[in-house]
Amino acid sequence: MSLFLEKAKEYIKDNNLNIYRITEICNGTEETLKLQYANPCQNVYSVAKVFATTAIMILYDRGIISLDEKVCQIFKNKLPSSIDEKWYDVTVDHLLTHRAGFSGGQLDIDCLDSREFGNNNYLELLLSTPLISRPGEKHTYSDAAFYMVSRIVAEKIGMTMDDFLWKELFIPCGFREVAWSKCPQGHAMGATGLYVRTDDLAKLGQIYLSGGVYKGKRILSEKAVETVLKNGYELTWRGTYYAKGGMRGSMLQIIPDKNRVVAWTACDDSDTHDLLNLGVQI
Repeated sequence: MSLFLEKAKEYIKDNNLNIYRITEICNGTEETLKLQYANPCQNVYSVAKVFATTAIMILYDRGIISLDEKVCQIFKNKLPSSIDEKWYDVTVDHLLTHRAGFSGGQLDIDCLDSREFGNNNYLELLLSTPLISRPGEKHTYSDAAFYMVSRIVAEKIGMTMDDFLWKELFIPCGFREVAWSKCPQGHAMGATGLYVRTDDLAKLGQIYLSGGVYKGKRILSEKAVETVLKNGYELTWRGTYYAKGGMRGSMLQIIPDKNRVVAWTACDDSDTHDLLNLGVQI
């Protein structure tokens, strides 16, 4: 067991953290520590947004989409008869940075009862809903933005985002089991509801750590990786590392100076700041 995982195990035990598994990839060597009995695949909640971002960036690399492309142009054949005029200014970048103008709670299937959404066509539901601010004006974290990301990927390539990622990410990187909660139309929710193994979650971090490559296979261009990290597309710079956390404590951490990726799955909303710093210190 690596020194980091030894110290992490001690910290998790001493602080009674309900973490199931933790994976470290350091200098290309991967190791997973199983801390308690749990299903191998866990919901990583909002860490799913990094996967959705990756799908967009693969299309970006191929010239299929631009980040300043207008959402209404993408869905020009699916616009409702009545639409808030602010929608015409929403871009892909606005979605990826939570600046589209959504209210905070839209399509939050983790906290809301989806049976009460009032429309089983979630794309139509969103496009029919007035935005609360002008695009680019205000940051409001919303799951609605990443459901639209999922639908944009599907609109661009003619297959659901999760099917696309199986082909372009999951199979090439040797993922074992992946499942994604879907809307009534069969599209991945994008923002949450992704069930994945901890060691496979860490692989996504390794792609961003290594400039878009996983074990010799190029998944993203260096430019795409730089764009994600520079623009804060879900992977947030916290002074010494990039990280994206999810509800119930799931985490993906990238520590460039240590050439280390750390991922864990959990059912614990405790403060893990010291655990995150552990990977920086060792």
